[in-house]
Amino acid sequence: MTLRFHWFLPTTGDGRTLVGGGHSVPKGVALPAEAPGTADRFREPGIDYLAQVARTAEQLGFEAVLTPTGTWCEDAWLVTAALIRETSRLKFLVAFRPGLLSPTLAAQMAATYQRVSGGRLALNVVTGGEAAEQRRFGDHLGHDERYARTDEFLSVVRGAWGGEPFDFTGEHYRVEGATVRQPPAPVPPVYFGGSSGAAGPVAARHADVYLTWGEPPAQVAAKIAHVRDLAGREGRTVRFGIRLHTLSRDTSEQAWAEAGRLLDGLDPAAVAQAQQVLAASESVGQQRMRTLHQRYRDGSATGVRDLEIHPNLWAGVGLVRGGAGTALVGSHAEVADRIEEYAALGIEEFILSGYPHIEEAYWFGEGVLPELRRRGQLPRLRATG
Repeated sequence: MTLRFHWFLPTTGDGRTLVGGGHSVPKGVALPAEAPGTADRFREPGIDYLAQVARTAEQLGFEAVLTPTGTWCEDAWLVTAALIRETSRLKFLVAFRPGLLSPTLAAQMAATYQRVSGGRLALNVVTGGEAAEQRRFGDHLGHDERYARTDEFLSVVRGAWGGEPFDFTGEHYRVEGATVRQPPAPVPPVYFGGSSGAAGPVAARHADVYLTWGEPPAQVAAKIAHVRDLAGREGRTVRFGIRLHTLSRDTSEQAWAEAGRLLDGLDPAAVAQAQQVLAASESVGQQRMRTLHQRYRDGSATGVRDLEIHPNLWAGVGLVRGGAGTALVGSHAEVADRIEEYAALGIEEFILSGYPHIEEAYWFGEGVLPELRRRGQLPRLRATG
């Protein structure tokens, strides 16, 4: 099994703290004050800065970058399309919500993107777990109904790519003769996540890669077994990926000291405000993330290592950030150990991020990737010259 590594485009903004713009939390929650003479300034997600992140990821050997979706993000389709000419090999994992546009239009957009980019598109289908966020875009369906609609949506998208006019009649969509000018080549892989009972069957029928957030290995193993079984009943096989943050340093002590700095920089009032928002989420995955830092919220966590929920797996990020809330923290060798532990469960793809995204990409790309290469988990680099 060949491991594949992807990075992240911070289209909500970036910086040296865990806060600033937010992801799945209101804009401005815990936004750090800009103090003269500090290195904690908020970095706006301008196209020039995002191009720096993308070029860094490409240079370090990451295969793709995930671009998130949501109110507080810049639009993923537009941003990544603008970055095609800023890069040469990097792929773009574009997150979008299927209920907010026509499935035939989505098929057309993806087909066009593949031709314009030379085949560098992957799709991250986000069904949506926050009711208020969905209503903001005019979507008033309930949680399970949204997954049923996603099932139909992906059926139409794949049908439109099939090269012949495609008809479909369902509860949420009725289309006649859905097609595109030219089927995409290659067909963009579909990345899909969801921890609820309604999500599993949709993943089994449509996902090329099932994504989980960074839960402890035993919980990840149970998810993999469940989705693999469901896919097998559909006559399909699914690859598995994981979404994590990373904080690796030359020594374990240096890494945990940096995690401690990030934790010390959080305002308890801002944590409480973010947690109030996230507690209202309908996402089963989000609620599973919140349980991982319960000790902080009930006051029994007194230090940075109290949020270590498995060796080198730290739940501190989820205190102020929705979505992926855990980080791999440790020496480069320790982080490589944890990656191998997840890989042994069947995880093939790792979608990573860190604060700030340029600097942490270098720490991982120059520290962990060479260690994995030394262990035979990655192909050795060809000598040049």
